[in-house]
Amino acid sequence: MESHVSHYPPGTSQWNPIEHQGFSPISIHWRSKPLDSFNTVVQSIAHTANATGLKIKAVLDERTYDIGRKVSKAALATVNIERNAFQGQWNYIIRPTPPAAEST
Repeated sequence: MESHVSHYPPGTSQWNPIEHQGFSPISIHWRSKPLDSFNTVVQSIAHTANATGLKIKAVLDERTYDIGRKVSKAALATVNIERNAFQGQWNYIIRPTPPAAEST
């Protein structure tokens, strides 16, 4: 499966539509509720919708992740990334890496 990735450049979050469509209703929904646990926060987010019908899904991910893991330059070089002609550092496609050619 290929993944199309588009990031907003640093300092441009005011143009990110999800911040206007989602964060404001979330803030209104949990207003005056004590956010005393992860579950309270997740449930407050998960039960939020906006006026246009956007429903927000949220689940608590309790898995343990390694921290400080580094990806080697050699491993990163094997990732099949196609950068967009416009702002390729923020817009790109990650495609599956083709299987290595079999030597005969």
